[in-house]
Amino acid sequence: MPNLPVISLVNAVGKDDVLVVGLAKTAGSEVVVGLPDDAAAALAKAYGRPLAEVARDLGGSAKNAETVLLPALDGKRLIVVGLGDIDVSPEQVRRAAGAALRVASGLKADRPLGVSLSLDAIEPQVLKGAVEGALLGSYRYRDSDGKPGVATVSVVTPNARKPEARLALELGVGTATAVARARTWVNTPANELYPETFADEIVKLAKSVKLGVEVWDEKGLEKDGFGGILAVGNGSARKPRLVKLSYAPRGAKFHLALVGKGITFDTGGVNLKPADGLTTMKSDMSGAAAVASAIAAIADAGVKVKVTGYLPLAENMLSGTAYRPSDVLTMYGGTTVENFNSDAEGRLVMADALAKVSEERPNLVIDVATLTGACVVALGERVAGLMARDDETADLILDAAEVAGELFWQLPIPEEARGKLDSKVADLKSGGDRWGGALTAAVFLSQFVPEPIAWAHLDIAGPAFNPHAPYHYVPEGGTGMAVRTLVALAHAVTN
Repeated sequence: MPNLPVISLVNAVGKDDVLVVGLAKTAGSEVVVGLPDDAAAALAKAYGRPLAEVARDLGGSAKNAETVLLPALDGKRLIVVGLGDIDVSPEQVRRAAGAALRVASGLKADRPLGVSLSLDAIEPQVLKGAVEGALLGSYRYRDSDGKPGVATVSVVTPNARKPEARLALELGVGTATAVARARTWVNTPANELYPETFADEIVKLAKSVKLGVEVWDEKGLEKDGFGGILAVGNGSARKPRLVKLSYAPRGAKFHLALVGKGITFDTGGVNLKPADGLTTMKSDMSGAAAVASAIAAIADAGVKVKVTGYLPLAENMLSGTAYRPSDVLTMYGGTTVENFNSDAEGRLVMADALAKVSEERPNLVIDVATLTGACVVALGERVAGLMARDDETADLILDAAEVAGELFWQLPIPEEARGKLDSKVADLKSGGDRWGGALTAAVFLSQFVPEPIAWAHLDIAGPAFNPHAPYHYVPEGGTGMAVRTLVALAHAVTN
């Protein structure tokens, strides 16, 4: 699992190998943030001019997350990172810390480095952002570049010994660890992480944080009537699983249900994907990774909210036993579905899990899935889609996402879209025409969460996996999208 640096809070800059300070905009100029006056004066003397000028001349700026590495002084490396406006938000600091730690992690050295992160983080939420950004920017999956990386991070704050700062550190570490865990699962090759082994990993995690856990194998799925999961997984030699996670602290008054799509590899089945569409399909289990990791973080933090998670895990493969378009499937609970496209498998496994968790009548059901390419077309690769049964639920999640620093955009669920799912041979079809595919998928899922249960669907197909160059605290590969929002939401519903 993720090997993150050891992080701590300190009152002053120490003797670490790398020092990170900020460059911020204020009153029409740019100023260095994070250094006491005497230290700033000493550096200005050493470089022969003010540090802000040196940074700008070498290509640095106050633009948020813009970094520049200055010439070393007495063996110490200095990174200046843009903060944006001097009245910083937690997300500005999160991005700046992540960008700076990515630079530090890539430095040549003969041993893992120690970093002092001095960005003038004072308020607890800003401090938490600095902690998360530093850890997430340090994340690596199976180091292969020969660089030693970062061993320790010291976050400089005058409030290092205050209880609220210690709590911010604890929460930041817990959340970042959960995100990193989700990233590692997503990055793991599909020949190593498949339904059985993924279920084993989740069970191991559940036991480590004392979650209740239950696993259905293929025989149990057949016995209990999970027709969607079985159909999708039937084409693979690696049989499907369903994992239930339970967290029920004493005194909890709100029941949050989470469902995460866990397609460990998606070929598209009979509706085979084009070759270039297969290269990132090990990431089609990002929803399950996010949900399992978030629940573990919620439990580890002792949040007073009851959480039930269902993770349907399957591999969608092409074989003689693969399900076909026009097959009629009997889902959990008895609803029949005419399959319209075997590459729309995620909604089928999710439907089974949604129907199952709805029997427990939770206060709120949220499903998380890399569900549709249509959502990526609509919102791009860095923004996730949010569709909800009512605006109050949508606003609750959007507020949590803003606190967490994750980008979601609410999309509608048009009433007329239900007509696209009419079938002559089953209760409904699993899809319609090519238009508004993300919305139609949401309508399909909504049929398995009976009203009046509050429900929302998070389509993270765009930002769950980054196939491009890293940026601020986001690496290439799995991103851990939605973990932070789910954790923030769990805290919010206890208030």
